[in-house]
Amino acid sequence: MSLDTQLLEILACPDTHHAPLDYDAAAETLTCTECGRIFEVRDGIPVLLLDEARTREGEK
Repeated sequence: MSLDTQLLEILACPDTHHAPLDYDAAAETLTCTECGRIFEVRDGIPVLLLDEARTREGEK
C-alpha cells in the first residue's frame, strides 16, 4: 500500500526537531532525515510514536 504524496509532504518526525521523513514503500517505513528513527506504516497508517520507533541497525 502506498501513502498519499500530499500526506508525505506534511509528515515530520514527532521529536522536537520535526525533520522531514523519507518513505520506503517496499519496507513500509518512514525514516527521519535527522535522527534516523524508523517508523512503521501499518495498514497504510504511519505510526509516529517515539516509543515504537526503532533505530538503524548498529545505532544506539
